[in-house]
Amino acid sequence: MTYRLTCHCGAIEADVTLAEEGLDSARRCDCSFCRRRGSPAVSAPLDGMTFLKGKDNLTRYTFGTHTAQHHFCKTCGIYIYHRRRSNPNELGVNVFALEGVMPPDLGEIGWVDGVNHPSDRE
Repeated sequence: MTYRLTCHCGAIEADVTLAEEGLDSARRCDCSFCRRRGSPAVSAPLDGMTFLKGKDNLTRYTFGTHTAQHHFCKTCGIYIYHRRRSNPNELGVNVFALEGVMPPDLGEIGWVDGVNHPSDRE
């Protein structure tokens, strides 16, 4: 399933093909960063995003192991997507940046335990 993704100001626009689970893959993470960011993410393959405009308007934030790479619009600050720490071959995409997706349509959104992530254990 393919969706159009946009930031708030319109500087970034992309087509995103979601993983097989589609919108059912929506999850929230409770790690120190994601719980502050607040938006749930859906899964997409690493090659599942095609930028139509604005790729040069992205900025990136990493922390900790630097495996997860979080991308935001430089102009409006909207979280667009991240390369996942749990699976670096997968993207987590801001479900609420997908055109036509409304929060009530998703029902209850589950949580993943990012605080106790296996990558943080020795």
